[in-house]
Parts: sequence; C-alpha cells; structure tokens
Amino acid sequence: MEAVALFSFAASEADEIGFQKGEVIKVTEMEEDSCWVTAEIQGKRGYVPQNYVSLLPYPWFAGRVSRLEAERRLQRHDAGVFLVRESESAPGEFSVSVSYGERVEHFRVLEGGGQYCIWDESFRSLNRLVDYYRTHSIAVEKAVYLRDPPASQPERNPYPNPYRSSSQEALPAATGCAAARLQARPPRPEREASRRFPDLAAGKPRLAHALCDYTPPQTAHLHFLRGDVIDLLDCSSSLAWRGRCRGRVGIFPPDYVQPLYH
Repeated sequence: MEAVALFSFAASEADEIGFQKGEVIKVTEMEEDSCWVTAEIQGKRGYVPQNYVSLLPYPWFAGRVSRLEAERRLQRHDAGVFLVRESESAPGEFSVSVSYGERVEHFRVLEGGGQYCIWDESFRSLNRLVDYYRTHSIAVEKAVYLRDPPASQPERNPYPNPYRSSSQEALPAATGCAAARLQARPPRPEREASRRFPDLAAGKPRLAHALCDYTPPQTAHLHFLRGDVIDLLDCSSSLAWRGRCRGRVGIFPPDYVQPLYH
C-alpha cells in the first residue's frame, strides 16, 4: 500500500530508512502489535515509525478482514466487485477477494523483491496490480474485471493517522492549537535494533520456495519459476544467495524466495 510521510524521519539504525515530509512511501508489511512498519523507498527496504506516515485511503482496501467477513461483504455484488485484505494464513501478505456473482473467490498476492503478482504479471505496488486487473481478467475460466464496490458509505482508512481526527481522511488546513498539534513531530517509538530482521544465514535453511519468477539475462544467475523449490547452497550474504534448481546452480536475490526451515 502507498502512504504519505507526515513528518521527515532520519534513520538511526542500519535496518531503518529515512524520508522527507510529503514523500510517497510503499508500505509492505504492518503488524498489529508494533509501532513500526516495513516500507520501501527507491528500492531500499527498512523500518519506519508508523506514526510518521499515513496510508492513503482506497475504497478497495479493507485492512485486517477475515476471509468469511470478505465473503459476507461481497455476497450479492456483481462480478468483479472486490476488496484487498491482509492475509490470515500469511501475516504481512495480502489477498484479493473478488465476487464472481454467484460466489466469492480469493487470490493470494505473492510478493518478492519488491514485486507483487497473482499470475505471471508483476507490479511494483498493490495499487498498480489492482489497476492492471481493472482492464485484464483476474480469472482464468471466464472474464472478470476488478471494479470498485458501490459507494454506499463514506470511505474509511483502515489505518487512519492517529494524529488526526477519525472523521478526516485528508490533511486539512488547521488553525490555532489544532494546527500546532498537527505540525508537532510525534514521539519516535522505541524498539530493539534489528529486532525483526533475523539473520537468515544463522538459521541455515536448506530449501527455499520461489515467490515469483526470476528470469534475469545474466548467465551466472539462477533462473527459476514461481513455486519452484530451490536447494540453498550459500545464504551467508544479504544481497545474493546461491542455490540449485532444475539441475542448474547460480545466484539470486533472497527477496524472491521464502526460506523453508522444516
């Protein structure tokens, strides 16, 4: 999801990223019990304080909604009406729930290397993925194009800015004491350095599951397809791992795979 920076932030830890007020940031992961979110800015990924940014509201983003609740909301809607929700089975990932008219189908959004995909096409953000399937069928067996639900009630941001009134969805012009409160920099939340970025090499995973296709032109890189299982030969570097797949050996970016520890 895309968010706007409400305040400038200077990173003080290696796994944080800084930004300037007004920048648009891609939020890739949120945790309910954390004051920090994972975000990406110009290809670099790290942590940013949640109270420094505000997710841009979209009528199709439902936030933490269960599969059953998504089906309840979409039942009796025309084919193509949809919502995007946080995945129940894979925390930190997303699912797209779509009405087929007579039933509701759910599509898991795979993410790797800063790219999001459902089928073969990959996109740099959820917003671009949604826009693509407005004009391209998300279904295989029949043509189903994403369409927003009827505007039956005012849009509500599932993650509103805690420093704004709950009834506001855009930064309004403010005066007096209210303006001073909005312009004041919020407190920086405390956390343990590197608390959520474990050293994957220390765990020594032997296998990894490919989240997306990886087909670079370089011959030294390992080519694989989404769903492939890769034998990990060397995962000591945070920039490139070495593995074996389909009888070939090569290097690849670790963001494209999910390590398997069991």
